[in-house]
Amino acid sequence: MDFLGHLRTVNEHRREVKKGCFRLGLFYQGLTHDLSKYSPTEFWVGVKYFQGFRSPNNAEREKKGYSEAWLHHKGRNKHHYEYWVDYNSRITDREGAMIPVEMPPRYLAEMYADRVAASKIYNKGKYDQTLPLKYFLMGSGRNLINEDTSRDLEIMLRMLAEKGEKVTEQYIRTQILKGMIGPWIVEKKRERDKKYYEKI
Repeated sequence: MDFLGHLRTVNEHRREVKKGCFRLGLFYQGLTHDLSKYSPTEFWVGVKYFQGFRSPNNAEREKKGYSEAWLHHKGRNKHHYEYWVDYNSRITDREGAMIPVEMPPRYLAEMYADRVAASKIYNKGKYDQTLPLKYFLMGSGRNLINEDTSRDLEIMLRMLAEKGEKVTEQYIRTQILKGMIGPWIVEKKRERDKKYYEKI
């Protein structure tokens, strides 16, 4: 049990996601990301199973066979692909009744920021930009993710691994979030700043 350790980890994670979301122009999502982690259902499990190097939900899952905190969390946070699973109305028997739904671009981009932040927080001092991709590729629940969502996330994580955060974030703002006002504002500011510094 580690109250302060868990609180510090949640706060650091939220701060890192907020920075990533703000760079993408997702201001509201940056401010509200993972607020459910402060709810009693999620927070006290985090305190009880805190380890510091991975999600306490994994430890709860190992002990109980499931994670009550995770079930609560994924049902309230649209940046998790598990949120976007629904019944397939075309299938009447039980086999294959659940289908993954494509994530809206704003939540796909927040999921990218979330994964990068989690990799930084749980790998302090050992983080490199290939870790989010490695974690994604070894993920065990990928069959519950929509094909298009999976493809787009993998493109972003591969770009991060090969070209870094700045190039990937510009791609997300101009391609994934194209037409949204927040990302457009950030992109225009970056273009203006670049021109300004080129003149100096």
